[in-house]
Amino acid sequence: MTVGRVSLQPLPADADSQLVQAGFLILPDVIAPDVCDAIIGAIAALYKVHSETARRRIGGVRNVLHHCPLVAELACSESFLKLVRPYLGEAASPVRGLFFDKTPEANWRVPWHQDLTIAVATKIETPGFGPWSLKDGVHHVQPPVQVLEGMLTLRLHLDDCPADNGALRVLPGSHRAGELSAAQIEERTQANQSAVCAVSRGGVLLMRPLLLHASSPARIPAHRRVLHLEYAVEALPNGLQWFDQ
Repeated sequence: MTVGRVSLQPLPADADSQLVQAGFLILPDVIAPDVCDAIIGAIAALYKVHSETARRRIGGVRNVLHHCPLVAELACSESFLKLVRPYLGEAASPVRGLFFDKTPEANWRVPWHQDLTIAVATKIETPGFGPWSLKDGVHHVQPPVQVLEGMLTLRLHLDDCPADNGALRVLPGSHRAGELSAAQIEERTQANQSAVCAVSRGGVLLMRPLLLHASSPARIPAHRRVLHLEYAVEALPNGLQWFDQ
């Protein structure tokens, strides 16, 4: 199956300033319901395998671009690239894919944080890159801030995600402060008003990785499935390669 209809409606008039200033942008009705169903079906088998081999309840799957052809097709489609190219440039491509699902069995709280790591094909010690970790057999590393500033995350919601179903909360504008310490995160989240990113099924949330974000456990006994895709433009130095590029 092909990815089907992806909305090519013009971006909002204030899209540029919203993403630059606030660090996030919500786009409703990007994917049709039948495409959402197809993606859910394609990921279900992969999720089942990971659940059976895990030692505890899991709330998602890593490396979905690598393991799920339909997701890879969607992430690389001209329609999705048109959503990220205005902010990254014509050379934008997906570099990592994750799948999250909050259910009554796997329902967790995510504290305030920034997304600071990337997935790479091989571990090569490189100045400015570190610390390193290994997640599901894939090397992850924290790159220099400049790499993260050149990335954009696209979160496709496969279920309705109102405020009471574990919707993401963000701190507008926090992405412009660079990498923040734990004390700085605490100070900013106490002193500033957060925004709730309620997104309907088939909608997309675009956000910068350095944007402070958090989420509460879902209060609705239902799925909250999100496909998290990260895009970048720049090649990595010293022979490092993006895992999913």
